[in-house]
This record gives sequence, structure tokens and C-alpha cells, in this order.
Amino acid sequence: MTCAGRAGREHHRLVEITLDQDTIGPGNRDIEHERSVAIYDLLEDNLFAPLGHDGGPYCLRLLLANDRLVFDVRQQDGTPVAAHYLSLTPFRRLVKDYFLMCESYHGAIRTASPSQIEAIDVGRRGLHNEGSELLIERLRDKIEIDFDTARRLFTLISVLHWKG
Repeated sequence: MTCAGRAGREHHRLVEITLDQDTIGPGNRDIEHERSVAIYDLLEDNLFAPLGHDGGPYCLRLLLANDRLVFDVRQQDGTPVAAHYLSLTPFRRLVKDYFLMCESYHGAIRTASPSQIEAIDVGRRGLHNEGSELLIERLRDKIEIDFDTARRLFTLISVLHWKG
């Protein structure tokens, strides 16, 4: 596997993200669009530094194995760096609540007052932040990421759970 990413950027960042089609599989058009947007946003700005490795930039392949999200990290030339297994169990409640808040938010846009919309949006952002902090905690001894990268990764993890 070679990684044809964006050469010339700083070392501690992701330049390519792929989803394993055998374990994650394609979604419907809406799901694929949301996945693409999440990946695009993540690649635009991120801090991603596997601990104990000074190489990079990095390519990330995400796959599912035994109810775990596998972070298959490689250098741009395809050289393996690490594979980290992240249990999805701690994220299930957060993702479920986050989706409920997103549905409420999109429903409120049509009928609610601006103050009601803002209140729902504050709750939605709070859940998103909680998921981001959990992700930082779960990756703490494996991969250094900043809060903004964690937010974008949590968005991608959430989209991977979306059934459409």
C-alpha cells in the first residue's frame, strides 16, 4: 500500500484517510457525502503524531475488527508505523445522543425560535466536545492529537455509525 497524499506539509499530520470497504463498507449517497466531508475537513487541518515515531506525514486507514476501530497508521510511502485498536463501546452512548441532538437541531431550524435553536445547538456542541475529549483520552498513550483534530475525528467516527 502506498499513500499518495499531499507531500511537503509538516511531519505531524494526516495527508490521507481511507475507509476499509470490506469492514466499514459503503453507505447510501447521504452517508458517503457526510464521510467525504468529514475526511476533507480532517485533512485540511490536523495534528496527528503517533507517539515514539518522528516520521510523517501519515496516512490513516480505518477499519473495523471485533467491535474495535483500527487506526492503521502508515508513512506516505506505505511503511507501517502502528496499528491501534480503539474500542467503540465508550462512544456508543455519545454518538447516539449526538445524533438525537442533530435531529432535534435540524427539526428546530424549521419551526423553533432562534433562542430554542441556539439552546439545542449548545447541547449538540457540548456532546461533540465530550466525544472529542473522550477520543483524546482514549488515544493519549498512542497518538497525539489536538482538540480540533479530535473534534474532526469524532465527527468521522459518528458518521461511521450513521445508518442513513
